[in-house]
Amino acid sequence: MAKKAKKATKKAAAKTTKKATKKAAPKKAAKKAAPKKATKKASGAKRKPNPSFMKALTPSAKLAAVVGSNPLPRTEVVKKLWAYIKKNNLQDAKNRRNINADAKLKDIFGKAVVNMFEMTKIVSKHLS
Repeated sequence: MAKKAKKATKKAAAKTTKKATKKAAPKKAAKKAAPKKATKKASGAKRKPNPSFMKALTPSAKLAAVVGSNPLPRTEVVKKLWAYIKKNNLQDAKNRRNINADAKLKDIFGKAVVNMFEMTKIVSKHLS
């Protein structure tokens, strides 16, 4: 029986070495990716601002008390409003989307609490 056990171990050893020396299966040919189209960003061209946002508008008397009476683009009016809101700590502490209006802003908004998204809609009524 000792001879049979030796033969079995030799066969097992031979099988493991054969498995290790087998060649790796050939890899499948990779599909060629379609060439990417050139985008505007890749070409380095900057995005043009919308001219309607850059048009200088005159604020109403109520809005002028907060942002000044000089004609400003709509984007600058919103920036100045946010500067005023942050300076006077008018943003709601729990729900940061809401703005708690003080006396000046209450004249503009028409209510005590305004959502930041409806703020721009309300302010556009005060620009001409």
